[in-house]
Amino acid sequence: MKGVILAAGDGGRLRPLTLETPKVLLEVAGYPLIHYPLMALYSAGITEVAVVLGHNADKIVDAFEVYESIYPKPVFLENRRHEGGNALSVGAAYSFTGSEPFVLCMGDHIITPEIVACLLEEKGDGCLLGIDSRASYHFQLDDGTRVLVGPAGEVVDIGKNLETWNALDIGVFLLNDQVYQTISYLETLYGLDVELSQVVRRTGYRHNPFRTSDVAGLFWGDVDTLEDYEDIKKHFSNGDEAGK
Repeated sequence: MKGVILAAGDGGRLRPLTLETPKVLLEVAGYPLIHYPLMALYSAGITEVAVVLGHNADKIVDAFEVYESIYPKPVFLENRRHEGGNALSVGAAYSFTGSEPFVLCMGDHIITPEIVACLLEEKGDGCLLGIDSRASYHFQLDDGTRVLVGPAGEVVDIGKNLETWNALDIGVFLLNDQVYQTISYLETLYGLDVELSQVVRRTGYRHNPFRTSDVAGLFWGDVDTLEDYEDIKKHFSNGDEAGK
């Protein structure tokens, strides 16, 4: 099993903090954001990890020279079309994963090793999306991607503006090479504007529906805005056990 972390975005909604510092290098509790998905993957036994870079790629690569004593240096991949949708960064990982299944994480999401372990323990074929049916923190709910989960645990619909939904997408996936076919197909329809939510929806149409793994009760956080960033730092500084 391999792991892929997306870290190609420009963090525009976190300006001015991201004018000089890449979003995934902003610190929470003494570590850069990307530390958390990296440690979650390594702790779950996934030792082959690639980071997909785009905006400010050189700064992220240089930062790993400082962190090399903490964890092994990952493989760095480049998404030269990082101004497009985030699914294009997933597509850039094909040279690394090939036809093997892989765990996908977001470089700006704080997650725990238990979350990755939950997905790896799921039985069955096809792709899997990590969800939270009891999300309650601001940094989870704010601009979160909503998911409508069906009675068999399948993804019925997904998107930020769903009116009917019962869970949130936590940004952790167990994927196979079907997603690459879907991304290529969606590019023929939408060019560079291809998002992961579209891939989840379309893969379900073309192949088997995405299954879900509900991690309700486990800690995670999505840092999209300045308010998210301040809230999640406050959460850690308060010593909340869930955030450690």
